[in-house]
Amino acid sequence: MRKNWIWALSLLLIGGMASCKSSQSAYRAAYEKAQEKKIEEAAPAPAETVVTTPSTTTTTTTSSAPVREQSERISAVDGNDALLKEYNVIVGSFRQRLNAQSLCERLRADGYPAVLAQNAAGWYRVVACSFDNRPAAVQAREALQARYPQFTDAWFLINK
Repeated sequence: MRKNWIWALSLLLIGGMASCKSSQSAYRAAYEKAQEKKIEEAAPAPAETVVTTPSTTTTTTTSSAPVREQSERISAVDGNDALLKEYNVIVGSFRQRLNAQSLCERLRADGYPAVLAQNAAGWYRVVACSFDNRPAAVQAREALQARYPQFTDAWFLINK
């Protein structure tokens, strides 16, 4: 009789401990939320301006909100600068290349001609698309924001 009680108590203890562990789906949800937060924190710090590269920042307005616009020289990380035109729609700026590369690959997988670029200060810019004229860049930015709500702070970089 005593053995039965010990076995029953052992099974209850093991069953109780097994039910307390976290599920894999909870870890996955937390990981995906952290990845989205990384993408959203893509805005660069104000101390990124380099003295050797003159940079002008202006604000323009589209249909609803002001849009950041900045002039600086960027070059493609893979060396193919022909992909970068004058007006570039930037969706992320990162210090870590791996973070920028991850976002760039995600956009390419969704059909965007994304380019990973770098400025003189060492910031990695994720260029979603690049155009020769401003109206086309404005249209592309609006379409990008309609498809990806997390890119509400997408801005224009004028490549010098």
